[in-house]
Amino acid sequence: MFANARVGFLLLLPLLCVSPLSAQQDGPLTPSASGRIYLDVVVTPKSGPPVAGLTQQDFTLLDNKAPQAIATFQALGGSRDPVDVILVIDAVNTGFQSISFARDEIDKFLRIDGGHLAHPTALAFLTDTGVQIQDGFSSDGNQLVVSLDQHTVGLRTIRRSAGFYGAAERYQLSLDAMNMILTREAPRAGRKVIFWISPGWPFLSGPRVEVDSKQQQQIFDNIVRLSSQMQLARTTLYSVDPLGTADLARTFYYKEFLKGVSKPSQAQPGDLGLEVLATQSGGLALSTSNDVSSLLQQCLADTQAYYEISFDPPLADQRNAYHHLEIHLANPKLIARTRQGYYAQPGPH
Repeated sequence: MFANARVGFLLLLPLLCVSPLSAQQDGPLTPSASGRIYLDVVVTPKSGPPVAGLTQQDFTLLDNKAPQAIATFQALGGSRDPVDVILVIDAVNTGFQSISFARDEIDKFLRIDGGHLAHPTALAFLTDTGVQIQDGFSSDGNQLVVSLDQHTVGLRTIRRSAGFYGAAERYQLSLDAMNMILTREAPRAGRKVIFWISPGWPFLSGPRVEVDSKQQQQIFDNIVRLSSQMQLARTTLYSVDPLGTADLARTFYYKEFLKGVSKPSQAQPGDLGLEVLATQSGGLALSTSNDVSSLLQQCLADTQAYYEISFDPPLADQRNAYHHLEIHLANPKLIARTRQGYYAQPGPH
């Protein structure tokens, strides 16, 4: 399965060196002007829809195992608290037939409730020429279906011209697209969610991959940059696999990379996988079926009831210090999902 992974990664390395993720800005990103961190927390039972009606006293926030004071707390959700939704159709990592099927499922999703969408939504199309994002957002699902149909010609498979069946090229295109979306969304206030319809990006990791210290430093820098961008833009990512469980080996492999990366020597290309980023952002990596419309509705349910929690993080004594976050609930039968960590930067001296 991973026989040619090392070849693909070595071809990827020059691309990483000039990637916008590491070259766009020289200074560290910060979550807000004050340094305060905002978390969007979804609370659910082991199975079922999000739970509403909780209070601040139901939550305990831990930063690297240390309890933190909650600075602000809000219970939000539903159409009264609109969330920007970006629906990404990934034709770079998805075959033509699967894209055609997924497009029909998206059409079905957009037409639910007569096309009256709960939140303003924009479509983004990722092809081998890059990502195209709609200007503006619309709550008219029928109007978005028209836009979807107009982009059918552009949905095509990538030329397999580089690396392991084009894996290096697809990996870079995917990261660049995520970077472009986050850069565009960062100035917009409020919460955003990205529903990325794809079987995932190439991991370029495995038992035969050899990564030297220079490569690991470059990967680590990109991990920090992308994580900080997602935090700054208050973005939760959802991965929706239109293939369902067709590839069981890949379906669960991403779980090898879910632990936060605290230093360059731990970094691997798989740490930037789509499903990994989704889970770490507090979203979901869904591959239980190929009923894409239903999976998108499951993602959207997270916006019906959630909690905005902010806190003032402890001062960092070194650059890119990784902090693991946990939310404990008074009711042990409930589960909290939110961003799993952040990279702190030293303040001015």
